[in-house]
Amino acid sequence: MKYAKKDAKSYSRQHMRGIWAAALTPFTAAGAIDEAGFRSNIRHWLDALGIDGLFIAGKQGEFFSMSVEERKRTFEIAVEASAGRGQTIMSCSDQNMDVVIDLARHAQKCGADYIVVHAPVLHFLKEQDETLIRYYETVCGAVDIGVALWSHPDSGYLMSPKLCNRLADIENVVAIKYSVPRPMYAELTRLASDRILVSTASEHEWLDNILELGWQLYLCSSPPYLIQTAKDRRMRAYTDLAFAGKAEEARRVRDSLEPVRHALAHTRPAEKPHSHQKYWQDLLGQRGGRVRSPMLELTDAEKAATRAAFEACGLEL
Repeated sequence: MKYAKKDAKSYSRQHMRGIWAAALTPFTAAGAIDEAGFRSNIRHWLDALGIDGLFIAGKQGEFFSMSVEERKRTFEIAVEASAGRGQTIMSCSDQNMDVVIDLARHAQKCGADYIVVHAPVLHFLKEQDETLIRYYETVCGAVDIGVALWSHPDSGYLMSPKLCNRLADIENVVAIKYSVPRPMYAELTRLASDRILVSTASEHEWLDNILELGWQLYLCSSPPYLIQTAKDRRMRAYTDLAFAGKAEEARRVRDSLEPVRHALAHTRPAEKPHSHQKYWQDLLGQRGGRVRSPMLELTDAEKAATRAAFEACGLEL
C-alpha cells in the first residue's frame, strides 16, 4: 500500500480528487469477462478522457452477476491497466461479511488505492444505527486500506447524516458515496468534511457541489466516459474551471452538455440501464459488450432510437 492505515485520511484528502468513474464490465457473447476490452476501456478512460480514478465491480459493473473469483480478477486487471495512469477503488460490497473481508483483503494485496462497501440490506431491523457502526468497524478493523462508505436506496434505507458523522471517526474511513437527496449530503458535508470526503453520483449536481459545498471528489457514475470523447472533454473542462475558481465559465461549459445528458437519459429503458450504457459505449468506440442474466439486452428498436439520439446530441467524436 502507498500509505499506512493511520495516514489513510490524510492521504485520501491529498490524492482522492477530481473525476472518478464507475466502470461497466464488458462481457463476451459467451458470458466471460472480456479482459482485453476491459483493459482497453480503462486505458481510454484514464489517458484519453482524463478521468482521475475508477470504481471497479460496483452496481454498474454487475458485481451481483459475478463470482468472487471473477470480482477479484477485475480488481487485478484494473490495477494493472491503470498503473501510472489513475487510481482505483474496488467495490467489496456483499451481504456476507466473510466475502466482504475476503474481497477487501484481496484489493489491498493486489495494489488497489481504496475500497468501497455499501450499507447492507438489514432484515427485521428498525433502529439499525448501532448494527451499522459495528458492521463498518468490523470491516475497517480487518484491513489497513482506506474505506469508502456507500449509502443508497437499494439497501432499503438511507444512513442518516448523523450516523455517517459517527462513522467518519473510524480511522480508515476516508470517503462516502452518498446517494441521497442534496439536503442530506449537504448536512453531512457540514458535519464531517474535516474527516471524510463526501460525494454523490449525480453528474448534474457535481459543479454546484464544487462551488457551493467545496467538494473535491466526484464518486462516481458512468457519465465521465459516456458524455465525453477524446475530442470533447467538457466534463473535464468544467471541472477544472470550477477548481480554478472560474465559476461562470464552468457553468457555460456544464450547461452546453445538456443535449448529451438528455439523449442519454431519455433513450434509456427503465429496466435496461446496463445494456443501454454498453450500447452507448459501442457507439463511442469503446468496448461495451453484453450484459449478464438477469439484466436485459436492448431490442433492435431501442438500439435504433438510442443511435438516432446519440448522433443528434452534439457530442464531438
